[in-house]
Amino acid sequence: MKKVARMLRKHKPLIMNWFKAKGRLSSGAVEGLNLKAKLTMRKAFGFRTLKCLQIALYHELGKLPEPEYRHRFS
Repeated sequence: MKKVARMLRKHKPLIMNWFKAKGRLSSGAVEGLNLKAKLTMRKAFGFRTLKCLQIALYHELGKLPEPEYRHRFS
């Protein structure tokens, strides 16, 4: 119970903003973006570096073309 109260106090300004907007705003766009990011991360499970994951996220979320690059060992 204390944990929930602490969390509510911490997020009070954001919660109050929702009430001020009277429910006119939707978080659907943010949730959709979050879902796409999570799906890309799930697909990128085999990537060895964080940089590869970042590139995959940029290309998936920004609809960017795949870059032409050579393997670093060639």
